[in-house]
Amino acid sequence: MRRALSLLLALLPTSVSAAPAGYFDLLPGVTLETGETWVSNGERFRLYGAQSCLRGTAYTDKHGQKRDCGEPSLAVLAAYIKDTKPVCAPVVKKDSIAYVVCYATVGKQRLDLANVLITSGYAFAALNGEGMPYHVPYAVAEKLARDKRAGLWQFEDVQHPAILLSREVNARTKKADQ
Repeated sequence: MRRALSLLLALLPTSVSAAPAGYFDLLPGVTLETGETWVSNGERFRLYGAQSCLRGTAYTDKHGQKRDCGEPSLAVLAAYIKDTKPVCAPVVKKDSIAYVVCYATVGKQRLDLANVLITSGYAFAALNGEGMPYHVPYAVAEKLARDKRAGLWQFEDVQHPAILLSREVNARTKKADQ
C-alpha cells in the first residue's frame, strides 16, 4: 500500500499547486518593504492600486501609545502571504517596480489581495496625482472599512497616506519656489 501511494504521488503532475500561466506565486520568504511592496529575487513588486500606511508615521493606540503606522500594514500583508499563498500577475512595470494584482484563495474563494487588505483597514486606495483612485472599487472598499472603523481606521489620528504624501510634495514644491 505504501509503495502504491509513493508511486501515485510520483506520477501526479507537480504543477497542480503552481501558479497558472502568466502568474507567479507569492510565498513567504520575500523581503517585505511595506504593507504593499516587496522584493523577490532582486525585483521589486507592488500591489497595484493599494497604498499601505507609511512606515515612520504614527497613530495613537487605545492605550495612548504612539505606534508606527506602517508596522501593522506590513504584519497583515505578511500574515496573508503566509496563510493564503497568493498568486500574482504583473499589470505594468514603471520605475523598476512591477505593479501586480494578486489573488488569495480562502476555501474555494479567490479574493483580490489588495481589496482584502483595504477592506480589513490595513491598506488604502492608492491615489494618482490628481487625487483620484487608480482603481475605483478600492476607494469604495476603503470607505466601507472607514465606516466600519476596521483595522487602522479604529484609531482617531490615522491619516490616509495620500494626504501625508501630498503635504510632502507641496512642501518640497514650496521650498523649491523660494
